[in-house]
Amino acid sequence: MAKRGRARKEAKRGLPHFYGRHAVEAALDNPDRDVRKLFLTREAAATLVIPEGMPVQFCEVTDLARHVPKDAPHQGMVAEVAPLEELLLADVLDAGETATLLFLDQVTDPHNVGAIFRSAAAFDAVAVVTQDRHAPPESGVVAKAASGALELVPWIRVVNLSRALIEAAEAGYWRIGLAGESEVLLPDALTPGRNALVLGAEGEGLRHNVGEHCDHLAKLPISERMESLNVSNAAAIALYAAAQR
Repeated sequence: MAKRGRARKEAKRGLPHFYGRHAVEAALDNPDRDVRKLFLTREAAATLVIPEGMPVQFCEVTDLARHVPKDAPHQGMVAEVAPLEELLLADVLDAGETATLLFLDQVTDPHNVGAIFRSAAAFDAVAVVTQDRHAPPESGVVAKAASGALELVPWIRVVNLSRALIEAAEAGYWRIGLAGESEVLLPDALTPGRNALVLGAEGEGLRHNVGEHCDHLAKLPISERMESLNVSNAAAIALYAAAQR
């Protein structure tokens, strides 16, 4: 298991509140996650395995709404959690000869990031790497969209994405940036060994400097009738392709 680094700073606005059965149960099952308190309806509590000594506040459904975004589907359970401790990129690079890393270049929408984590877990990605200042924090929205995967896939935050790509190359990863203008299809660009997939934000795509730190640019084999895909959908397809190589 990758070693833990220093703890992430707890947000000034308070600790994250994870909501929904998958996110809450996964947080409780993760030995590295510090769950501080549970807010539960009595009906939800009857279906949840609550650790001994865990602080629990029983609430009505309307009271739980104060702990989550408007109209969020909390399913009667909310967990107040501390952010996971930080990992260094070096902690996860030696993950096998056919490992896949996923780099996100300024993907900021928390729903997309959460969905990408879900796909990363489904296709056994080593980690998701983002730039610290251009990615959402751990939050209930990310955790809900990730459906438990936030507890399964390491989230590596780096200061400089290009520098992180250099570090990945030094560890033997073949860096493939997804770019719609490329003439090379992704399956043809993948190596049988270690791959680092690099996806940019919707609209802007990869930044020039990040693209320059990729060994190859490639595109997904989609119909010409569509210019592009949502970044979370593109990530899922790219991860599937990498898993099939």
